[in-house]
Amino acid sequence: MLNLDETIGNLDYFLAELEQGMLDHGLALRLGTMDHVCYRAASNQEYLDLRQRLAPFGQLLIEGMIGGRPISTFKLNHPIPSAFGSIPCLELAAPKAGKQHTLGLEHGEIVVPSLKQLLSDYPWVPFNRTGLSHSAPELTLKMGAYQIKFHSQSLADTIAIEVAHGQVIPVPTDYFMH
Repeated sequence: MLNLDETIGNLDYFLAELEQGMLDHGLALRLGTMDHVCYRAASNQEYLDLRQRLAPFGQLLIEGMIGGRPISTFKLNHPIPSAFGSIPCLELAAPKAGKQHTLGLEHGEIVVPSLKQLLSDYPWVPFNRTGLSHSAPELTLKMGAYQIKFHSQSLADTIAIEVAHGQVIPVPTDYFMH
């Protein structure tokens, strides 16, 4: 059986780049827990292949339409060790039509107690604040090809709430037939 690095790429390199980016901006590595990393597929076929190949590494928590494309979240059997703590989940995103993204490992998300406090404590950091108005507010920090997103609620908790309130939009049965 393949290991996770052989399936999605060099996690150590990706996490080292995020770590260095945080340090370069004067951010503490333990602002909060990194609750997941995200892999963006280059094509719908790659998404389908990876969704199947990731199944042995964890439990599929959910697959739903987010931002007009399917996203799957896996709770890993063996969390990823990192300088940000143990990372329990992996998000797999299908490509978004008409948008250019980093393909492969693209971002990590850190749960912090307060986005407002984060902005207050680190006023020099060039956070993208456009996500503050989303239903799940976020700050984003670009670091070359990668980014770190900051939230005040974990992805697993957000999923549990969306499931409980019937807010998950299922992937249309014919989505991958186009």
